[in-house]
Amino acid sequence: MAIITISREMGSGGIPIAHQAAKELGYTLVDGDALRQIATEYGLSEDAFDLADEKPPAFVAKQDLQQLADLHMIELMVLDFALKGNVIIYGRSGEDLLKEIRSVFRVRITAPFEERVERWAEREWLDPELARILVRKSDQQRAGFTRYHFDRDWTDPLHYDLVINTQRLSEDKAVELICRGVKDTNLVEEKDNSKRILGDLILRKKSEIAVLSLHDVEAEHLLISSADGVVTLAGQLFSKDEQRSVIKAVKAVAGVKSVVDQLTVTGYRNKPREH
Repeated sequence: MAIITISREMGSGGIPIAHQAAKELGYTLVDGDALRQIATEYGLSEDAFDLADEKPPAFVAKQDLQQLADLHMIELMVLDFALKGNVIIYGRSGEDLLKEIRSVFRVRITAPFEERVERWAEREWLDPELARILVRKSDQQRAGFTRYHFDRDWTDPLHYDLVINTQRLSEDKAVELICRGVKDTNLVEEKDNSKRILGDLILRKKSEIAVLSLHDVEAEHLLISSADGVVTLAGQLFSKDEQRSVIKAVKAVAGVKSVVDQLTVTGYRNKPREH
């Protein structure tokens, strides 16, 4: 069956729905807790994970560069889970990360703002005004994360296959719709083809991480793609030394068969880099 991604708003009831759907389908639920548990295996501390996970940038150059590198590592974790199959990706803009996979069932769980505030206040035993602040902040943070990193409107229903309003539908009905929807024949894709695309996405992500680890190279805006072990590098660098460093770093990534160099070296900077 297809991979499921679930986008949710705070207080919409997304987490119990995701847990129950995973249980009924026999899927692995990939949420913040699951990712945090394995973060150290990928070289991320718990603090680094929390600073990067679904967070928009701080617009402080050095801090944002590290946050971007950590975000790519979190995305690599998600892709590794997806490659195993039978997973629900909860949050983490999974529908964007896996947009090249045709067999992804993209779900959005929502409810009116005041309804969500009331639920959050009851769940966390909070003053309603504090709950309102927290829910609004969460909405803005997640919307900003998606807009900045994926250039899309988090609330646009056209980016999802199923949108569930939990003010109108019960959790049980939401779970039923997800379990039925993921089996739709329109989502069927050859397993080998899906694994091939995921393999390319993983290799691209590893290459992006390798490039971002080069702290003496301004490479955060390079365009990197991968197909069948061949990684293509495009974009602008400022010296031949940077170009050589980037190519060397990508060639050292396990699984890279060859590198296609489409990099442009300008030899000048518009302004000095901030530190």
